[in-house]
Amino acid sequence: MKVKVFANFREICQSKEVTVPYQAENNRVIDILETLIQMFPPLEDEVFTPDRTLKPFVHVFINGRNIIHEDGLQTRVGADDQFALFPPVAGG
Repeated sequence: MKVKVFANFREICQSKEVTVPYQAENNRVIDILETLIQMFPPLEDEVFTPDRTLKPFVHVFINGRNIIHEDGLQTRVGADDQFALFPPVAGG
């Protein structure tokens, strides 16, 4: 499955898109994120709080829809879904 990453996540992954192995039995957002973190360990501190929730202002979109409007980290992901991971963005 392709995961699009943005801003400083691109720096960590050294790419704007990462291919993550997709397994039909592990097809929740949390599973995809855990696999991504295994591939790029520095992402862990950027994505998760110590209690394994998303850090504030980190957003995951599946097919353009924020997972907060679905089942959060338990949202199911299809092999052909568009998965996008956004870090907190600051501006002025």
